[in-house]
Amino acid sequence: MTDLEGKTLFITGASRGIGKAIALRAARDGANIAIAAKTADPHPKLEGTIYTAAEEIEKAGGKALPLIVDVREENNVVTALQKTSDIFGGIDIVVNNASAINLSSSEKLEMKRYDLMHSINARGTFMTTKLALPYLKKAENPHVLMLSPPLDIQQKWFAPHLGYSIAKYGMSLCVLGFSGEFKRHKIAVNALWPRTTIATAAVGNLLGGEGLMRASRKPAIMADAAHAIFLKNASDFTGNFLIDDTFLALEGVRDFDVYRVDGTVALAPDFFVPDNMPAPDCVNLGPLKD
Repeated sequence: MTDLEGKTLFITGASRGIGKAIALRAARDGANIAIAAKTADPHPKLEGTIYTAAEEIEKAGGKALPLIVDVREENNVVTALQKTSDIFGGIDIVVNNASAINLSSSEKLEMKRYDLMHSINARGTFMTTKLALPYLKKAENPHVLMLSPPLDIQQKWFAPHLGYSIAKYGMSLCVLGFSGEFKRHKIAVNALWPRTTIATAAVGNLLGGEGLMRASRKPAIMADAAHAIFLKNASDFTGNFLIDDTFLALEGVRDFDVYRVDGTVALAPDFFVPDNMPAPDCVNLGPLKD
């Protein structure tokens, strides 16, 4: 398989950020995209809705289906999956991108915030994947992708923000379990995680503002990596925990500077990148020379 033409992707949280970038990359091949997200009305601080994302996907060459979906609600997900299959004739790829983040310490983290992260990140990922299984079983080269980190269980990843870390690693545990459980169905289940921060609304509004945005890479690096994953043979490329630039380097990419927001500043490392997964030799994480 050389492209995703005619393939149907069900992407949670695809109204903006990395989810939308993955959708737009697939749209360039002529794929069908179900935009499963909550944002139906414009947000005062966050750009984009499921409808504006749908317009961009159509302009990029794909077919779009905007769906109001709360991944915490089983009936929402059931209905959205069925509608996607009815309109596009099946579902080939599921991307579990929807995620909530709160980096408060355990002492300061409110339980309602803890519950929100777990219901969206770990539970939402489990439920969406479980409910999509009947459709994926019928697909020709089915893939499930979690936007979650490698299972590197070190204290430094948990002590500063335990609630968030447990919720995010819960998504990765789904990769570990589902990849083994679904192997007999030849359904690939993999995880993809960025080495550096990615210029999304979460980074700009919640983590570090304009300074961190400048030190980030564009969502396109994650989109290109996801696209390359979906082209792999699902029967043997499964159970992988991939870092974006390392995986793309193995796929032959050498120029990673094109993904920078601002080449004059050093790239900011993301959470959860294992020490034993260094950047490829072709990657410069520092400021670019004139």
